[in-house]
Amino acid sequence: MEINYTEEGRYYRAKKKVEEIRKFYEHLAVYLLCNPIVIAVNLLTSPGYLYFWYSLFGWGIAIVLHGLKAFGFSPLFNKEWEQRKVKEFMEKEEQAKKTWE
Repeated sequence: MEINYTEEGRYYRAKKKVEEIRKFYEHLAVYLLCNPIVIAVNLLTSPGYLYFWYSLFGWGIAIVLHGLKAFGFSPLFNKEWEQRKVKEFMEKEEQAKKTWE
């Protein structure tokens, strides 16, 4: 796979990375603003059953995964994995094309 080192290509990749980081910070801000409301509603309406932990932990896991992806620490589905899968699908398609000929 050929890498585009032109100024335009570098600008596009940098802009895309900044957008990913901005979206993560927006996601984090919503998490930090909404969960205190969930906690307050839980404690005011049914203090005997603390369900706000589900929101904190479930959404917290999503925040951590989003942050890992936004800052390039994606151990499972990274660029190398994407390139391998693209190559794999292209090879399968080529083999299927040969069987039809």
